Amino acid sequence: MLIKMRVVSFCHYLQGPACTQYLADMGADVIKLEPPQGAFERHWSGGKSYVDGVSAFLLSANRNKRSLAIDLKQPEGREIALSLIDGADVVVENFRPGVMDRLGLGYDTVMARKPDIIYVSATGLGATGPASERPGQDLLMQARSGLMAVTGNHETGPVAVGAAVVDQHGGALMAMGILGAFVKRLTTGEGTRIEADLFSSAIDLQTEALTKYMARSGDGNALERDRHVGSWYHDAPYGVYRLSDGTIALSMNDPVKLAKALDSSRLAALDGIDRYDERDRYAGVVAEELAPRRFADVAHAFDENGIWYERVQDYDDLGNDPQVHHNQVFRKIEVKEGTATLVNHPLRYDGKIPEFKGIPLEAGQHSREVLAELGYGKSDIDRLLEAKVIFAPDGG
Repeated sequence: MLIKMRVVSFCHYLQGPACTQYLADMGADVIKLEPPQGAFERHWSGGKSYVDGVSAFLLSANRNKRSLAIDLKQPEGREIALSLIDGADVVVENFRPGVMDRLGLGYDTVMARKPDIIYVSATGLGATGPASERPGQDLLMQARSGLMAVTGNHETGPVAVGAAVVDQHGGALMAMGILGAFVKRLTTGEGTRIEADLFSSAIDLQTEALTKYMARSGDGNALERDRHVGSWYHDAPYGVYRLSDGTIALSMNDPVKLAKALDSSRLAALDGIDRYDERDRYAGVVAEELAPRRFADVAHAFDENGIWYERVQDYDDLGNDPQVHHNQVFRKIEVKEGTATLVNHPLRYDGKIPEFKGIPLEAGQHSREVLAELGYGKSDIDRLLEAKVIFAPDGG
């Protein structure tokens, strides 16, 4: 028997949409419920990034979904949403605590109507607690979770990660939780209440670092280190170094091999030191040795000596990376009169990347289709459009 997960998504911004995009890529029927004016990500896209007027933010996290634009504050709108939930397996929402309750779509209401529902709520810092009302946004959670502090050092100060890693990780965690709950539902018939928050996602990103920090021995501020050293808990030379024609990252490496690869008597003289306790000293010498050298020369010597390294690439370099092309990381799609480049689903299933089925470029693009599936006739759909209970690009 073919089983297809249906997800009703009350999500905007990135964490929730990323979660439901992962599920949609894997075959779930995800219906994105949007307000009449469309979700937030339709109206903002950082870096002035639009493709023929369509937000790249929208394009990044709404693949393979259908859109129903609806006014949930109207009783008929709420009933349509509940009818959708009646036939769904999963509800996902990432509003602030209390919003879904005020709309009459909170967990208690839905659970009483459909006891086997998987109901997922994502908040900023948690639904309860002393900070639950504070705004939850990726950058703010990088700050509060310590991620900025460990990314920076005593020279730079705290440094933000250059992408919304907390949102994306939070979305992946939510998708993982939903799949686990779906298996439970298939085997026991029971629903599950899942609660996620960005703050916990930011902390989970740092599981290794935090566990090591809590178990460390020694005095002083363990986070302070030379600006070249990439993490507070690795031995030097682990980190990032300038070359005469670029930048290189060095991973964990045998100091004897590194000294040989660079033909450096200075590094050879340091191969017996504790490269954690004296990481700043060692990293400083590595930086001086690398600064005048070209990447091509260093790469050849490093390859011959089994050194772990990579050139630091920017996004333009990434687009020309042959491994990126081999892995089919990017996908070009037509967006109205323009072309957008999307990042494909990161996994392969039986050797294949999941099929691309489209993106709802306009809010309510599938309103008529979804309501027809609920049993509404054309005249009823037209009446709901005219009453502004639901919305479609053609305006009814």
